[in-house]
Amino acid sequence: MDEKQNSTIFKGLNGDLVEFADRVSAVLGCPITIEDANHRLLAYSMHDDSTDQARIATIIGRRVPEKVINSLWREGIIPTLLKHPSPVLIPSISEVGLGKRAAISIRKNNEVLGFIWALETTKPFTEHDLHFLELAAKEAKNQLLQLQMRKKRKDESYQEFLWKLLTGHYDDEADIYEKLNDYGIAVPEIFTTIVFTFPEEITTETERNISYMLTTTQKVKPLFFTININHLIVLASPVNSSPFPTSISDFINAFISQMETRFSVRGIQGSAGQSYTSLSKAQDTYQEALYTLKIKRIFPEITSALHLYSELGIYQYLESLSTNHRHGAEHKGLKNLKEYDTKNQTDLVRTLHMYLQHDGNPYDTANSLHLHVNTIHYRLKRISEIGKIELKNPLVKMALLLELLLEKFIEANSKRM
Repeated sequence: MDEKQNSTIFKGLNGDLVEFADRVSAVLGCPITIEDANHRLLAYSMHDDSTDQARIATIIGRRVPEKVINSLWREGIIPTLLKHPSPVLIPSISEVGLGKRAAISIRKNNEVLGFIWALETTKPFTEHDLHFLELAAKEAKNQLLQLQMRKKRKDESYQEFLWKLLTGHYDDEADIYEKLNDYGIAVPEIFTTIVFTFPEEITTETERNISYMLTTTQKVKPLFFTININHLIVLASPVNSSPFPTSISDFINAFISQMETRFSVRGIQGSAGQSYTSLSKAQDTYQEALYTLKIKRIFPEITSALHLYSELGIYQYLESLSTNHRHGAEHKGLKNLKEYDTKNQTDLVRTLHMYLQHDGNPYDTANSLHLHVNTIHYRLKRISEIGKIELKNPLVKMALLLELLLEKFIEANSKRM
């Protein structure tokens, strides 16, 4: 089949991607799948028994399973498709049910719009087959550009709606439900807001990568997302029967890890507010997520592994307590310790703070300060003597910890004002 014959194969399609997939399938003699850039299924050809589990799961779920996507990243296949316009031959990956394939990216210049996947069945792909696949990718470009424009307009509308939710614009829950109905989105039974902060302003390229990550994840269901300078804000609901808080933490960890390994974006922090059943609480959960990020910034040693507002414990109350804090009414024992540290170049206040942070455990305190436990015992004795502090009294210890946390919280807030 020459170039002229090839070009006539796609005439008269009128934007029908299913028909397009069937025609490519007829020429190559194998099942064809067409996806967008985020691995959502756009169209697929007819097939007989010659298929594999990965393709079946993609058709049923309307997107490529996350475990298949992760395998394709690990094997270097997706990075190759993103970098190069030529077809790629893919060996089988039996552990995720993926048979041999040829694939090619559909692109406009350097931007990837989607992918064509051809499943090898009765015979290996020839050079002629791969050449035809290149032609098919060029023909698919215009249709995907139209889809991309429609999606962009929809996304802009989604973002306006999300900001209205996050800023408490809606007084009536019925107005929110009506808007969701217009978008064809079911009202979530439970939801939360997740906020990621990036080390720098989010670029257009990073935004594309973010969209890819949110679309392909199957740990939570991102309902809406928006970007504000260096913040990514996601309204999410559960996708399965797993406990929602666990799914949120798993998603945050996976997002941060994969943005680094796949796209070399480092230094991302993530947090989530509480889960609510009423979307009128979106503003509350958004503020809780932002507050959790603030606490993680101010107290990184203790909160680095925490992602949820519900995990903060006593840290939840620092904001409200700081507004009523009695300035000048510092604990006398702490004042004595600070004066002693300044005069003698010692570190008793920090030792006390770490001791209280580690629930009065001298061994954990020693590990956190990289000191021998005997040194900690000696310092605790001096703290009791100099500060006249009863370290065996739980109420005293609680008051001291709150005092130290509030002091650091107020100091950090004043520096950012």
